[in-house]
Amino acid sequence: MKKTKGFWLSIFLAFVFYGIMEYLISSSTLNPFYVNTLFYMAINIILAVSLHLIIGITGQFSIGHAGFLAVGAYISAIFTMKLQLPFVLALLAGGIVAALAGLVIGIPSLRLKGDYLAIATLGFGEIIRIVFLNVDYVGGASGMQVSHMTDWTSVFICMLVTIIVIVNFTNSTHGRACISIREDEIAADAMGINTTLYKVLAFAIGSFFAGIAGGLYAHNFYIIQPTNFGFLKSFDILIFVVLGGLGSMSGSVISAILLTIISTYLQDYPETRMVIYSLVLIVMMLYRPQGLMGTKELTQLFIKRPGAQGGKSNGKHTAA
Repeated sequence: MKKTKGFWLSIFLAFVFYGIMEYLISSSTLNPFYVNTLFYMAINIILAVSLHLIIGITGQFSIGHAGFLAVGAYISAIFTMKLQLPFVLALLAGGIVAALAGLVIGIPSLRLKGDYLAIATLGFGEIIRIVFLNVDYVGGASGMQVSHMTDWTSVFICMLVTIIVIVNFTNSTHGRACISIREDEIAADAMGINTTLYKVLAFAIGSFFAGIAGGLYAHNFYIIQPTNFGFLKSFDILIFVVLGGLGSMSGSVISAILLTIISTYLQDYPETRMVIYSLVLIVMMLYRPQGLMGTKELTQLFIKRPGAQGGKSNGKHTAA
């Protein structure tokens, strides 16, 4: 019952935040720079949470997430710019095609583990980039012009749906199966869990939401180019998850917010931007290698463990 109340309270607070931001944006109180930063922050949260499911929950080391971002961006742009279809349909199409791409790479490669899986996913991301680089239909190296259709409502709804779906998946029996794979894949397999199925499932769900983020990204920045989706973009998304704490979705969200703000405000210092950005990460890894939140969630900081006081009273009663 407490969990249900906490869930609805979180939803209520989220919509309060949405209403405040919508008012500030519609009244032009926020200038375009801050509005764009807000949109970019929400897109990064979607990317971080979707990769959190793959790495933090299922324990599959993937560094090709930018490939799924690119698939979603280009497919959604084709649907709106070439086929003249609605933006919502384009977002769904980008997510579905990205999920199919996740299945294509997931089924043969997720039998791999650790570094081998990382190399395979990195190769997949680069293949996607090179394909779009050589397809004249989407502009090739010069890129593809896209109309600005992303607004605060679409970004917020996509972000909220992503978080809710992945939280519910994580707390389900399927999510517990994924966690068991992360902790000990051999033991999970011995207990009858179809490890390949759950790894592919987590990969497909994460890829779907990365594709949704790609559609939002494409229709927010007016032009998309293959260079925007290189392997460095995959590492940026990976850093969100690692810095926040592997296994903590709250940590992924917090680190996505913090690093987006840091990266945005350091754009005026291109020479020192990456140096400062890297120093922040190095210091963090030295003094808190488990990440900002470790494996804990924000809700665990406010909820008392049931039976903590009861254990003490039981002890006194036994002693008496």
